[in-house]
Amino acid sequence: MSSKQTKPSTRKRARKPFLSRLFGGAFRLIGKIVLRLLGLVALASAVVVLYFYMQLPPAETLLDGRERGSVAMLDRNGEIFAWRGEQGGVVRASQMSDDLINAVIATEDKRFYRHLGISPRGIVGAIRINMSEGRGPLQGHGGSTITQQVAKLVFLSDETTWRRKILEIPYALALELAYSKEEILSIYMNRAYLGASANGFEAAAQRYFGISARQVDVPQSAMLAGLLTAPSRFAPTRDLSRAQNRSQVILRLMHDQGYIDDTQYAQARNNPAVLSAEAQRRAGGYFADWVMEDGPEFLIEDSREDVEIATTFDPAIQRGAERALVSVFDDLVRDGSEAQAAIVVLSADGAVRGMVGGRAIGGAGTFNRATQALRQPGSAFKPFVYAAAIEAGMDPSDRINDAPLTINIPGSGAWSPQNYSRTYRGPITLSEALARSTNTVAVRVSEQTGREKVIQTAHEMGLDSDLTNSPALALGASETTLLDLTGAYATFLNRGRRAEPYGLTQVRLRHDGDVLLSAAPELGHRAISERTAGYVTWMMSQVIEAPYGTGNRAALGDRSVAGKSGTTDAARDAWFIGFSGDYVVGVWMGYDDNTPLTGVTGGGLPAEIWKRTMQNVHEGLPPSTLPVVVPFVPQAPPPTASVGNQGGGNQGGGQIERTIRQVDQNLGDVVEGLLRGLLGGN
Repeated sequence: MSSKQTKPSTRKRARKPFLSRLFGGAFRLIGKIVLRLLGLVALASAVVVLYFYMQLPPAETLLDGRERGSVAMLDRNGEIFAWRGEQGGVVRASQMSDDLINAVIATEDKRFYRHLGISPRGIVGAIRINMSEGRGPLQGHGGSTITQQVAKLVFLSDETTWRRKILEIPYALALELAYSKEEILSIYMNRAYLGASANGFEAAAQRYFGISARQVDVPQSAMLAGLLTAPSRFAPTRDLSRAQNRSQVILRLMHDQGYIDDTQYAQARNNPAVLSAEAQRRAGGYFADWVMEDGPEFLIEDSREDVEIATTFDPAIQRGAERALVSVFDDLVRDGSEAQAAIVVLSADGAVRGMVGGRAIGGAGTFNRATQALRQPGSAFKPFVYAAAIEAGMDPSDRINDAPLTINIPGSGAWSPQNYSRTYRGPITLSEALARSTNTVAVRVSEQTGREKVIQTAHEMGLDSDLTNSPALALGASETTLLDLTGAYATFLNRGRRAEPYGLTQVRLRHDGDVLLSAAPELGHRAISERTAGYVTWMMSQVIEAPYGTGNRAALGDRSVAGKSGTTDAARDAWFIGFSGDYVVGVWMGYDDNTPLTGVTGGGLPAEIWKRTMQNVHEGLPPSTLPVVVPFVPQAPPPTASVGNQGGGNQGGGQIERTIRQVDQNLGDVVEGLLRGLLGGN
């Protein structure tokens, strides 16, 4: 029994060494393979790191990574009021505020000074957070070190997520070998995008606080560091309260990591950063956008140089226009209304002093209704009809029949314009017809003068858009922009010389002041005679002053003004354009989708916006006179002054009188021109 029992035991003992040797050999083989693979990976990684290391340029060349330069816009007083392009400004990290450096380190990479470019703990932690929040492992939190972010900003911005994540590691190691921590931090803090076209912390500190990154304090540093996560969302110019709430998170991180003590923490929490007065105003956003669109592309859009643009912008006038628009909508427009309005303020020579492109005050990057919206001017076009008629020999005292009118339009049939009041007054003067905005008279005058002459006159005065050659031309059926229409009205104030709207006066390099472009305004060509301009200016003054004028609401007391209202069919557009002896102001009101306005005409809310704008713009200025020419206006109509329903002007003696007046006017213009030439006038 004993011998039989020992045999199995012997065989069992004999098998154990064999299995042990078998599995042990396999493990050792696998271990060697793994070690060799790791060695190969390490060698390949070292080669890749060395390759990237050899490609790296000097750190100084990486500090400014903008693709194009910044544009600083100066108002008429020489002060910066807006930035466009890619705003920058290189400052080394060692020169920046310690509070700012601490805020960035606490927010982005608390182990920055201890790791060699990558943080496995940070990556694993980020993946765990992303997965727990239902996102993909690389969606959301990245766990990247500042060094990895520099690699992404400088070298890997065009790579896909997975490829970029893989390449970030050798690039980060190469960066750590090539540059000091201060150089890496300098690259990061000069290239990080921080909203509002600001690239880097120096540009952001200037943009939001009006000071250098060298000077920012704890609350300001926390707000700037808070922008790194989502610069557009947390930009204080977009939503200051949201930016302040985000900065509270950064302050807590700074406190927890020992960068600020309890007292500093409490003080910073209770006194969050606020925008500088300049940034707070966000003045001239629409104006700045217009200058960028209208300026020379090779200097403004494509240049990598930092440039300054001197402009005609007046911040005081801009604020006055903005206050006027806001106050009218607050006081007189129902809550929830989506109606829009736009304002343009010009000097007599066409210099644009203020521009409001919509109710979104500041409005940078949004639809500019002052320059981009093509709308029908309605009766605001009529001054050009009467200017053409007076140029052709008519007079403000001429009488035209206000009576029902029907015109047969080939291909369209009969067309019968009606007055807004649906009533007719018989023979009335041109000046009364304009003051009352009588449609039948405007059409008769246009047809008698000739539509081609009306179109030519309007184009000469500054309406550059296409004008439809139809009887409805006289009633403003062709589209134009508020800026062009206001500029054309400036021709009246400019005594008949065209006043092309302009905003740019000079472009120069910021770093050395070299002037690249000067655009000094030139006296425009003569579009209409000075006498015609004076007559129509007087006629438009009656729109406001006469008891029956449609612009009574725009009266400014002892200040002489002239203007014209305009309302299109179904009240889809309402306008008031007018001027004093100093400024021309144009106002448009309507809906972006052409919804009709309810209970609004040009002589109503637009005239009120115009009046309040004028009051704000002229605050502190003494009254000035208008360049009017007052005609002789007879008290009673002559018996031959009626016009039939199909158009036509005065008959018989009236035609002779107009011929005599035309000869007298031409002679007067010649004598006046000779006198002005002798006296050195215009």
